[in-house]
Amino acid sequence: MPETLTLYVLNGPNLNLLGVREPDIYGHETLADVQAMCEAAADGARVVFKQSNHEGQLVDWIHEARLEASALVINPAAFTHTSVALLDALKTLSIPVVECHLSNPAAREDFRRHSYVSLVATGVISGFGPHSYELAVKAALRLARERAKAGARSPKI
Repeated sequence: MPETLTLYVLNGPNLNLLGVREPDIYGHETLADVQAMCEAAADGARVVFKQSNHEGQLVDWIHEARLEASALVINPAAFTHTSVALLDALKTLSIPVVECHLSNPAAREDFRRHSYVSLVATGVISGFGPHSYELAVKAALRLARERAKAGARSPKI
């Protein structure tokens, strides 16, 4: 029996306010709704779903994912455009990393067009509202399953 894959889904600042913060941009679904969508899309994989408004906490969870996860989906929110710390933490991973955004940053303000996370992400999914997460979960797990089938392993250091 193959080992169950573990997917980390990490969420950055202000995502705890989904459903009430700028619903014209981010929609009416709550973070709990997004979590339920991720769990439904995970097709039997274990989902570790976390949110923090604190950069250092996200870094700690990325370090944890390095040891525990088969793949990572991250919506770094505003830290997308500012956090070298997240970039450096993500560089330590040898698992698929999918950057995820509810809105399309390329269609918004100029400063949102640069992503530090994209420099190391396997792929980026954005602009589909909460369905961005569903697509990101499916993509990340597909990549993880392909790696597992090929015999690739993440280091457990």
